[in-house]
Amino acid sequence: MSKNNCVQIKDDFKNNKDLESAILQEKANGTPDIEIGRKYGVTFRYIEKTITKSKGVNVSVLKGAKKIKTLEPKKFEEEETTVWSFKSRGNWATHSGEYRGNWSPYIPRNVILKYSEPGETVLDYFCGAGTTAVEAKLLGRKCIALDINPQAIELAKRNIDFPVNGQPSLFRIKNLTPKIYEPKLSVGDARNLKSLNDNSMDLICAHPPYANIINYTDGTEGDLSFLDIDEFLNEMSKVAKETYRVLKPGRQCAILIGDTRRKKHIIPLGFMLIDVYLKAGFKLRELIIKRQHNCKTTGFWYANSIKYNFLLLAHEYLSIFEKPVSSKMIKERDGKSYAGTIVPTLEKLKQKRELKEFETTTVWIFPEKDFEKLLNKNIIDRYWNGHGYSSINLCPQSGVKKTSKRKNKKNSVIFIKSTYLDQKMSLSGIEGYLHEVRNVVDSELHNLTKGRFIVIQTQDVRVNDYVVPLAKKILDTLTYDSLWLKEIVFATTENNRNNPDLKRDYLRIAHRYLLIYEVKK
Repeated sequence: MSKNNCVQIKDDFKNNKDLESAILQEKANGTPDIEIGRKYGVTFRYIEKTITKSKGVNVSVLKGAKKIKTLEPKKFEEEETTVWSFKSRGNWATHSGEYRGNWSPYIPRNVILKYSEPGETVLDYFCGAGTTAVEAKLLGRKCIALDINPQAIELAKRNIDFPVNGQPSLFRIKNLTPKIYEPKLSVGDARNLKSLNDNSMDLICAHPPYANIINYTDGTEGDLSFLDIDEFLNEMSKVAKETYRVLKPGRQCAILIGDTRRKKHIIPLGFMLIDVYLKAGFKLRELIIKRQHNCKTTGFWYANSIKYNFLLLAHEYLSIFEKPVSSKMIKERDGKSYAGTIVPTLEKLKQKRELKEFETTTVWIFPEKDFEKLLNKNIIDRYWNGHGYSSINLCPQSGVKKTSKRKNKKNSVIFIKSTYLDQKMSLSGIEGYLHEVRNVVDSELHNLTKGRFIVIQTQDVRVNDYVVPLAKKILDTLTYDSLWLKEIVFATTENNRNNPDLKRDYLRIAHRYLLIYEVKK
């Protein structure tokens, strides 16, 4: 249908109310959004707002109760690395994807199993359609779930209203007699948990609304989804403070959030929110990268990804925060100095001769055998414009046989790698690493003109039982007016599943970061 025909159809309605009624009828008939958009000349956002205005909650499907076929996922295994990827969203019990932006039930299932025991209490203060509450019920945990939207709570109450017949396999495996607890759902504000006592919750699982990306209500007062980034983070600081108050010492809080994009450059909303919770007093126990599926760009989007040099956001951050048992400062155990332990060294990049296609999302997954070659090739071929590039490796001094002298030359790409991070790290070693990263950027930046790139490959490290988010630390360190963060890429290997020798208390860090800065001077 032509654009003119769409406009004509839209104009045929006497007012917006008639148009909205027609759209709601199409949704009730099961018409896909893309067809509704073409037929009535409206955007996906308009359809979304129409449903939210009518139903008071942002849902994608207007239908009755779901028929339950099973109460548990098939062939479920707990995640043991920091890269979580669920090809199937999960549709056991009453779970479905009808509520816009709700998280996969695999996420709360993993978190609940890893960080709580049967009979303990799980809190979700962004309840939505009740995904966490359903999982808590299935897994024999008590649950308190709150949401500022009364219609969301009504939807969640319908979703938790099902019998649990027989014993879920979890209890059979552990040889336990299950006790099922009905979740307690109510309207509430995550910024003010006045009904909850200090140090009373065993675990918190929450998926906040992203800053002004998806609106979850028709303008309910206090709905954080209507706020832009700065105001959103300010309000989330109140949530973090309340979270710290009600969580028991030594216990965990899991928060899922993603990044956003403005003017073709990424806004690291995930790292910004991590900072909010760290400032509230939490420690970072784990930083998990949740891969989003169905984001592979093909055809039109693939061509535009190359033409306009952008990557489709295909990641979210699942941060596992921990409330320390003691508020005392944790002293470094080894007390080593970093002075003189890092050597910046020029190196020649190993690359694949040819690429079948570019990576076009923010999650890159390569075979372990060719991991570095494919990663290098994607970086150089995408960001190099023929004016030369340099790769500088921050090496541990003991591992360097010969230090190459860096030449003062014009480049289009500076690629900073860090084999120094492959060794066991200390807090002072991390300080030294960040210092050397800044030194290299200082020395190379004057050779880069507008539109050139600095790429920094880094990774998270674990020190004193907690994760140090080095990508975030680098972003905090490189505060140059002349640099603009273009992309955050997450690189991992294929088949990075469970390691049988892994100590189960912690996840194996299985991802690396590529921080891609564009020079804008």
